[in-house]
Amino acid sequence: MSYAVKEMFFTLQGEGARSGRPAVFLRFAGCNLWSGLERDRAGAACRFCDTDFVGMDGDNGGRYRDAQSLVETARALWPGGGRPYVVCTGGEPLLQLDRPLLESFRRAGFEIGIETNGTLPVPDGVDWICVSPKGKEALVQQEGDELKLVYPQPEPESHPSSFEGLNFGHFYLQPLDVPGDEAQCLANLKASIAYCLDHPHWSLSLQTHKQIGIR
Repeated sequence: MSYAVKEMFFTLQGEGARSGRPAVFLRFAGCNLWSGLERDRAGAACRFCDTDFVGMDGDNGGRYRDAQSLVETARALWPGGGRPYVVCTGGEPLLQLDRPLLESFRRAGFEIGIETNGTLPVPDGVDWICVSPKGKEALVQQEGDELKLVYPQPEPESHPSSFEGLNFGHFYLQPLDVPGDEAQCLANLKASIAYCLDHPHWSLSLQTHKQIGIR
């Protein structure tokens, strides 16, 4: 199959357990919980997404004809040194991440991470699984390395207590970012801090890439 990529770039991981780690971010176009169009946001299963995953117009974006051509572009972004690391994100990367692409990354020496909403099963061959549940959507992927929950969400199904029994190595609350509303952002941060202090099963995840001005 071909692959629709919004953008691909080299940066530092900004969230969760691997914050600060250099990585090639591979952002696939498309998602199964929202079209990405503002006119559809109010009725979407996920209404708070802060990422543009529509189209293929970003840096190194485009329609890649096969796995090898995509991996070659990713490998060219790695500056050398250490084991190359790619984070497959979106949108929802599992709409496109398949066996040929995983195998091509493996052959190129990559360690492979994924950031997914958890509504689709993660195939074998992914080294680091980060699941970020959204609203009422059923969580199919119920184990992994980290569960990163945007907080607070209004649906009772997305309360942190719903996920504490799952098999993840790390549990993170990430304050919901509300662009343009500093007061609400601060309230969400304070609520996340308070919940983590009251429930030490959880740790706080901040979007450090936004704070330090990188992608």
